[in-house]
Amino acid sequence: MEVPIKLNITPYDYQKEGIEKGLEWKRLFLGDEPGLGKTCQSIGIVNTAKAYPALVICPSSLKINWKREFEKFAGAEAIVLNDNIKATWGYMLQMHNMDVCICNYESLRKYFVWEYKKGYRLKDIVFSPFISLFKSIIIDESHRCKDPGAQQSKFVAGLAAGKEYVMLLTGTPVVNRPRDLIAQLAIMDRLKEFGGTSYFTARYGDGENLTELSEKLYETCLVRREKKDVLTQLPDKTRMDIYIDIEKEAPQEYYEAYKMAEENLKEYLLTYKSCTEWQARAKMRNKALVQFMELRSLVGICKVKPVIDFIKDFVATGKKIVVFCSSHSIVDSIKKAFPKAVMVTGRENYVQKQAAVDVFQNRPEIQVIICSIKAAGVGITLTASSTVLFIEQPWTYADLVQCEDRCHRIGQKDNVTVYNALGNNSIDHRIYNLIQNKRSISNQIMASSDDIPKDECYFDELVNLVLNDTKKQNSNT
Repeated sequence: MEVPIKLNITPYDYQKEGIEKGLEWKRLFLGDEPGLGKTCQSIGIVNTAKAYPALVICPSSLKINWKREFEKFAGAEAIVLNDNIKATWGYMLQMHNMDVCICNYESLRKYFVWEYKKGYRLKDIVFSPFISLFKSIIIDESHRCKDPGAQQSKFVAGLAAGKEYVMLLTGTPVVNRPRDLIAQLAIMDRLKEFGGTSYFTARYGDGENLTELSEKLYETCLVRREKKDVLTQLPDKTRMDIYIDIEKEAPQEYYEAYKMAEENLKEYLLTYKSCTEWQARAKMRNKALVQFMELRSLVGICKVKPVIDFIKDFVATGKKIVVFCSSHSIVDSIKKAFPKAVMVTGRENYVQKQAAVDVFQNRPEIQVIICSIKAAGVGITLTASSTVLFIEQPWTYADLVQCEDRCHRIGQKDNVTVYNALGNNSIDHRIYNLIQNKRSISNQIMASSDDIPKDECYFDELVNLVLNDTKKQNSNT
C-alpha cells in the first residue's frame, strides 16, 4: 500500500521536505530534534520509493515501536527478529512473507554475521547472503556508529553496503567532535564527497572549518529542523509511546516475578467478580488495589534497562529530560546510571527539592532530573526541559497532565514532547487506556497524589480491562 507523502504519513507539512529530499538523495541523515518525526519521514521514504524489504537497526527499547509505526503508517508487515525465527527469517524474506525486519544493535551479529573474529576488517567479515535482499536500511540513533573500529559500526557498514536507500536517524550526528561523522558518512558511502578519511580529519577533525562542514552537510545529505523552526506547525504538546518487550529486555527473574504477580491478580479478580456480598467485595477491592500497585512497580522494574539506554541516547543530544516514576527502586536505578542527576522525590525535604529544581533549571550540565509522580506532580517548574519521560504510568489523567505541565507552562519556549515507556502486553496498557478514556472526568481533578482511585466504578473498569485482555489472549492461543 503506497502512502501519500502529505496526508497519511504526518500531519505536518514541513515533513514533506524531508521525505522529498530522502527520495532525491537516497543516502542521508535525518537529524530533526526528538519528537519532530524522523521515524515518519524514514517510513515515508521507504514506502513512497517502494524500497522493500527494509531493515531497521535501532536501540532495543524501540523495536516494538518501529514495528507499530510501520504497520500504522505504511500497512507494512514488520517483524522483530528473535530466536524463534533466527534460522528462518531469510527464507521468510525471500518468500515475501514480510516487508520489514527490525533488529537491535546488540543482536546484529546473531542474525546477520556468519563469521567474525576480533580485529577483523570489514572486508573479512562473512555476512549472511540474505542481507542482499534488503533494498533499504534505516539506522536509528546512528551516532552509536561513530567509532569506525567498533564491532557494531563494522556490522552496520556491511549491512548498508550496496543498499539503494540508507537513512541514518540521529539528533546528534556529532557527539563529541567532527570525527564522529567519519564512520557515519562511510556507512552512507558519502565519505568520498568530503575528501575521504585523511582529508576530512585534516580539514575538520580538530574543530576547524566547521561552518564549511555544516554547509556541505546541509547541501548534500542532512535534513535537520529544531523545534523552534516549526513551532507554529506543532501542537503545544506531543505524546509518543515507546513499547518495550519486557519478556526479552528484563532480567528473567524480574519478568517471572511480574508474570506470577499478574496471574495471581487475575485469579483474585475472578473471585472478586463472583462475590455478591457487598462488604466482602469492599475488602477484596482494597486488597486488590495493593496488588495493582505492586504490579505497576514490577513492570516498571522490568523496563529499567531499556529506559536507561533510551535516556543515554537522549542526553547525548545535549538536551535535558524530566523522568517520572514512583518506586524507590526505580529511582535508585536511574540515579545509579546517571550520578549527576538531581531528584525530587518523597525522600527529600522541601529545601532539598527546591535546590534540585534550581540546579536543573540553571546549570546546563545537569541534564536529568528524577521525579516521583506524587512529590513532583505539582508546585514546581521545570521549563529548562521540554521533554518528559514516564517510566511508570500515573493512575489518573489528571496526574498525568499535572506531571507533564511541570515543563508545559509559562516560561517554556519549546513544544513539549512526552514519552510513555509502556511494557508490551502488560498492565501498562490497561492503565494507559483507562486514563486516556477518563480524560474529561479526570481533567476536573486538580490535586496530584498518584494514589489509585478507590471508587468502585474506576476499580471495576480496571478489572474488566485486565480480565477481558486475558480472554483475548486465550482466544488467540
